[in-house]
Amino acid sequence: MDKALLEATAAALVAPGKGILAADESNGTMTKRLEGVGLESSAEARRAYRANLFLTAGCESAVSGVILYDETIRQNMDDGTSIPDYLNSRGIFPGIKVDTGTQEMADFPGEVVTKGIDAEPENGWDDLRTRCKEYFEMGARFSKWRAVIKIDTVSEPSKPSSACLTNNANALANYALICQEQGLVPIIEPEVLMDGAHDANKCAEVTSEILRLTFEECRKLGVHNPGALLKPNMIISGKDSNEQSSREHVAHSTVECLTESVPHDVGGVVFLSGGQSDEEATDHLNRMNSMDVEHPWQLSYSYGRALQAAALKAWAAEGAEASQAAFAHRAKMNSLARSGDWDISLE
Repeated sequence: MDKALLEATAAALVAPGKGILAADESNGTMTKRLEGVGLESSAEARRAYRANLFLTAGCESAVSGVILYDETIRQNMDDGTSIPDYLNSRGIFPGIKVDTGTQEMADFPGEVVTKGIDAEPENGWDDLRTRCKEYFEMGARFSKWRAVIKIDTVSEPSKPSSACLTNNANALANYALICQEQGLVPIIEPEVLMDGAHDANKCAEVTSEILRLTFEECRKLGVHNPGALLKPNMIISGKDSNEQSSREHVAHSTVECLTESVPHDVGGVVFLSGGQSDEEATDHLNRMNSMDVEHPWQLSYSYGRALQAAALKAWAAEGAEASQAAFAHRAKMNSLARSGDWDISLE
């Protein structure tokens, strides 16, 4: 394990003013998004849309890395340059989503564990160590693995179960170690979903527990925390809850939860936007970075829809230049939020 390389990459990914673009939607998810704006999906359609985003002038001032999907990392820009090579030429780290989706847990209906460590010949996936070695050779320098945690306070028994939390924590730690051994900075993403009627206190309780379990597993396996990034949800009430927190409360409760649950030597925090509007995700991040406290880590972003939604609509309605302009605007807004300098008037 090259700890110096991992630490340098992690630090660059959360450099001041910068964050990560999550462009790692699976083919199925990207198809739904393209069709949602009236476009047909194909390998070429997905490539053309993403390549246009990457061409956005000046985006490297706000984007330190881009998480890619397996299809995308093997594709080229319009001029034939490989996408990883092009991103590297702009000073942007290529990253790669390495989990292969979720599977339902036996005897725990409605709960899932993320897979992707073992080989899946029936799906064309090699084991994780083999794939990470190939991705590194292709130019990737970081990776992502998402665990999905659902809160259900109505069913009996309630969810998540301890088995769900433990199994996903173990998978996240094993993934992180394998990636680090192959030179990739792992983004550890245990996402507590916004689906449900739970309040913010329940979100904080579950988030704290999955974070605690995950980093305990990382400690046992020897994961190098300074060479890893955390991609957590914010502490937000379920979408169906009657008790919705103010934005200020979201910011403070999120920082409080992370400070108590996450080792302070982790390389950085890059939030997911999960279910928030573009402006909400920016505002929440800005409020965290505006606090009169010194956070243990850089608080940054790894946004997908919160950086791309407007760009995708513009791509369908107005074309390439409008799509780049929409993406550049959202990237700039979130770059300002990194230092607490965003304001609603800038929107």
